[in-house]
Amino acid sequence: MDGVHDLGGMHGFGPVEREVNEPAFHERWEAAVYAIMRASLGTGQYTLDEFRHGVERMDPAHYLRSGYYEHWLDGIARVLIEKGVVSGDELAARTAFFAERPDAPASAAVRVMPATPAPRIKWMAPESERPATKPPRFAVGEIVVTRNIHPTGHTRLPRYARGKHGVIHRQHGTHVFPDSNAHGGGEQPQALYSVRFDARELWGPAAEPNQHVYIDLWEPYLEPGAPRG
Repeated sequence: MDGVHDLGGMHGFGPVEREVNEPAFHERWEAAVYAIMRASLGTGQYTLDEFRHGVERMDPAHYLRSGYYEHWLDGIARVLIEKGVVSGDELAARTAFFAERPDAPASAAVRVMPATPAPRIKWMAPESERPATKPPRFAVGEIVVTRNIHPTGHTRLPRYARGKHGVIHRQHGTHVFPDSNAHGGGEQPQALYSVRFDARELWGPAAEPNQHVYIDLWEPYLEPGAPRG
């Protein structure tokens, strides 16, 4: 999806500024959003790829003026509404309730549910590697070219790397294919590679010489390439 989230190589945003000793969370609510995401992912409310695609559909103007965990919160809400876990009306009512009563306990706006055993939550991200069902199409050292695709759905092929020549640097095995798993198409595992790109192939002659970018790419993103003169 060519959304606002795919900013690699875009001009006009200034340098990337690193915060020295950056904390995991700048505000307490960010930790709560992190916990909500891991709990809903761990209980199978959605897949990691569905969550990522939820974030990608955020309003572009809102995306650019908000922070990392606000992106998460927006994506979580969107996917949980789509999954029927909460309705848009319920979410709006709870938002209005806490806007008027910011000091109210969280339980004040939660429906009382019958007592049931707490679900077992897997806090770690689910493993994505799967057994291979066919040999990988490409070998280490082979030249490949990325497909110039612009899907309307989720993809892990960044816009700046489409239609570019690279070299297979490493094979990572077979992994869940995000482009299908984000849209109810099943895992459809595919071979995953680390592909090395010359910086000048990606950014043109103004890029520094002898610099390389390594991107993990699934096999359906790649076609056989040829040496370039």
